[in-house]
Amino acid sequence: MGLTSFISGFVAPIFIIISPITSYADQTYSIHRTKSSAGFSLDIPLIMLVASILRIFYYPGAQFDTSLLIQAFIMIAIQIVLLKVALDHRPGPSSKGGDAATPFAGSREGEFGVSRPYNFWQWRSPKPYWQFLLYLFITLTAFELLLSPMPTLYALYSATIGYIGLSIEATLPLPQILSNYRSRSCRGFRVSVLASWIAGDAMKMFWFFTATSEIPWAFKICGIFQMCCDSFLGVQYLMYGDGDAGKIVKDHGIGLNGNAHAHALSARTPGSRTPRTEKDVRLGD
Repeated sequence: MGLTSFISGFVAPIFIIISPITSYADQTYSIHRTKSSAGFSLDIPLIMLVASILRIFYYPGAQFDTSLLIQAFIMIAIQIVLLKVALDHRPGPSSKGGDAATPFAGSREGEFGVSRPYNFWQWRSPKPYWQFLLYLFITLTAFELLLSPMPTLYALYSATIGYIGLSIEATLPLPQILSNYRSRSCRGFRVSVLASWIAGDAMKMFWFFTATSEIPWAFKICGIFQMCCDSFLGVQYLMYGDGDAGKIVKDHGIGLNGNAHAHALSARTPGSRTPRTEKDVRLGD
């Protein structure tokens, strides 16, 4: 019982606080190093930023454990960096296939029957991403100032944004699951991120149900759902692995860098090599 209390009261809160760094630092560095965010779903920063901002505004009404509040601030910081790096290193539209390298082209084309109004979070320019986050913050601040003098209405509002934020966070693995399903590959998605998600789920579940501090049931319900999704993502990684690199390049028109991209396209585009050249290569071998 002493060990359980120590883990629940000391180890778990620290793990929760630093989890944004342990979960996303490696992914951020990988994108920066390879100069490509191919295979990484930009919906992940969207989900975590919106969920974390809503959690911060949920705190005054719920007064949950401060570790979760600190985690939200750190998560916002790391996701802003991740979003910036991912936007800077997005694959450009390929010369053949047009939007084949555009993030979420499959969703826009209705591969899953999904169409986003105004190409939400699919913009080519980075500016609308930051504008959306700024407008969200300003809107929530205005509601906070407007409703806080009315306790009954504010309590309802606080609970609503809390459940919305946690529900959004619980959907975190879904964009990556769909991306993996489309490409039949987990290429571009770091196994370190997956491992940190699964380890984080285990620690969160332990802490949520053993902590003596206030943990609303909204956290527990959404945490269970997210744990199930992360486990399925782990199954996908076992099924697909990194997939076939040639298939990824062919399907998405992207490579690990600009030179690899150009080489892969020229090697796979009909007519890019004459039959005589290919014959000469085989004779050379």
